[in-house]
Amino acid sequence: MKLPILQKLEKQLAESKKELQVDIPEALKIARAHGDLSENAEYKAAKERQMFLESRVSLLQKRISDVTALNIDRIPRDRSGLGSTLVLSDLDNGEEKKYHLVFPEDVDPDSGKISTASPVGRALMGKQEGDEIKIHLPNQKKEFEVVRVITIHENSKEVTE
Repeated sequence: MKLPILQKLEKQLAESKKELQVDIPEALKIARAHGDLSENAEYKAAKERQMFLESRVSLLQKRISDVTALNIDRIPRDRSGLGSTLVLSDLDNGEEKKYHLVFPEDVDPDSGKISTASPVGRALMGKQEGDEIKIHLPNQKKEFEVVRVITIHENSKEVTE
């Protein structure tokens, strides 16, 4: 199973490499044509962008390597973990909320995608249906019951079917 995050990271890597190998040399060539490099803002900007992109490419390659090395089979099948979707019921008002535990690159709090490293994400790790969770937010403490847990294994079946 190829995780969607890998496609996203590989696309970013390809875009960064293209800019580094095609666009930056062209920008440097144009800047050099303007003469004196010591006071050439275009040249300095292109060199700074080149350094940024070299770092970005390196970081993306490392991140892809880390994600590729992740053994999905080691993620629990009977409780929440990375890639799980949890449906929670607010114990105060019965309102249901859905959270999806994702890689940091996929975080989108407005759509319920939260990092496993966030305070809420950490509170949701390792939970099973029926568990009660206390989440400490900046202004309040919320209590939820886990109504449903869909693990990464079940999520990936839905994607492939």
